[in-house]
Amino acid sequence: MSSVARPIRLIAGFITVGGWTLGSRILGFVRDILIAAFMGVGPVSEAFFIAFSLPNLFRRFFAEGAFNTAFVPMFSKKLEGAEDPKVFARDAFSLLATVLIGLTLVAQVAMPWLVLAMASGFAGDVRFDLAVDFGRIAFGYIVFISLAALLSGLLNATGRFAAAAAAPILLNVILICLLIATDYGLLRGVTVDVDSGDGSADLLGLNHGTVLVWGILLAGVAQMALVWIAAARAGFRLIPHWPRLTPDMKKLAVIMLPAMLAGGVVQINLLVGRQVASFFDGAVVWLSFADRLYQLPLGVVGIAIGVVLLPDLSRRLRAGDAEGGRHTLSRAGEICLALTFPAAVALVVVPVPLISVLFERGAFTADDSAATALALAAYGLGLPAFVMQKVLQPLYFAREDTRTPFRYALVAMVVNAVMAVGLAYVIGFVGAALGTTLAAWTMVWLLLRGKQGMGEVARFDDRFRRRIPRIVIASVLMGVVLWIGALTLGPLFGTSGWRYLALAILVLGGGVVYFALGQMLGAFRVAEFRSALRRG
Repeated sequence: MSSVARPIRLIAGFITVGGWTLGSRILGFVRDILIAAFMGVGPVSEAFFIAFSLPNLFRRFFAEGAFNTAFVPMFSKKLEGAEDPKVFARDAFSLLATVLIGLTLVAQVAMPWLVLAMASGFAGDVRFDLAVDFGRIAFGYIVFISLAALLSGLLNATGRFAAAAAAPILLNVILICLLIATDYGLLRGVTVDVDSGDGSADLLGLNHGTVLVWGILLAGVAQMALVWIAAARAGFRLIPHWPRLTPDMKKLAVIMLPAMLAGGVVQINLLVGRQVASFFDGAVVWLSFADRLYQLPLGVVGIAIGVVLLPDLSRRLRAGDAEGGRHTLSRAGEICLALTFPAAVALVVVPVPLISVLFERGAFTADDSAATALALAAYGLGLPAFVMQKVLQPLYFAREDTRTPFRYALVAMVVNAVMAVGLAYVIGFVGAALGTTLAAWTMVWLLLRGKQGMGEVARFDDRFRRRIPRIVIASVLMGVVLWIGALTLGPLFGTSGWRYLALAILVLGGGVVYFALGQMLGAFRVAEFRSALRRG
């Protein structure tokens, strides 16, 4: 493939995944805005977020974080080899389904202990009983979403990104519809046997919460159905059978086991954060909403690059194309940092306007906005690190090396736990967010150091090294402009009718300033982004 065609193919895949991911994140904001307005910061919303996080945590281990990092390189080899990739895919699908069903059955019995592992601060109050009941319903989501993740990896390996990237939108669409229908009295939640402490079970948002957890299960079925149909149309109609422990499945398991930690390091660090937050009333919700906002650039840029980069690097390593692999890695890193450095600066400099405009309404108060903004700024400091992990980890996974990231993840976990717990005694729940950020930077440092022995394919090129300092300078200067703009527009943020316009001016103005400065400093060429969008 020519040097011109290589970045076009990479960026086209990135734009497909990133575009659908952006749509999903925007709908996710709408969902969380409704949750904040209808349920506020109280026992029901805290219990819901813990229950929802349980299947999402385990899916990072059994799907994106482990199974797919082992499955995609092996499946890609079979696509280009003499063996039948469909047989391998069906065996993997059946094995994963069996493990997930067994895990879900065990989780139903062990749910009280799982909730304590996530949020031991809930013990002894109404949040614990709610989280256990909600968790038992929501945990079944892991079966459908993890199988959907495997099918998505299959589609991505064959160069089909659209269906897999669009599937997450279904979750947000279904939950938004259920929230609105419940608010209009069209739906009623199941009865939950809880004691609020004063003899009353009339908790704010209880009906919305119970409807939402059933909606999560429904969304999982819809997501899996979408990608299953897309895979069938691509020639991979996977019908599960009794699992077989073939040599390929044994190899898959060996590669997968260390990746269970390495691929899900961000989720493990967030788990530590939730555990710390559970000891501070309202902190679980504050951290969840802050996490939602910083996940927007992380999802659109970092995850999109990771999804596209792993299959591409796998192909180039097998073909011995070191120059092409280096070019792919450098452009991926360049795109990621060009888009996430300014986002990180914005999250640190103007978190209060962002949170107040997005979430402050109904049961979500100004005090909630201030607390969430502190967590958001702490997460923002680590955003470039979270994204660079997505760029660097495929270097290891494409070589079927999951042991090295496993060891690095252990170090990062220790850093996170020590810092989150230690800082909690000094700065409260914000320590949980700072611990996650410090762990992310530790992981990036280790990944950078570990790739030094991988040869030419793992080295960033001269263009990357020349542009990154200029991207940082442009981002910092944009931050100064945002700070001045926030002070100038401050009175408008206090009026409900004008705050949306004020935020739009701030965000759009910051974007214009950044791209103008980046063009002037030689950090990038705006024409490159326009050309990529047209070709993508």
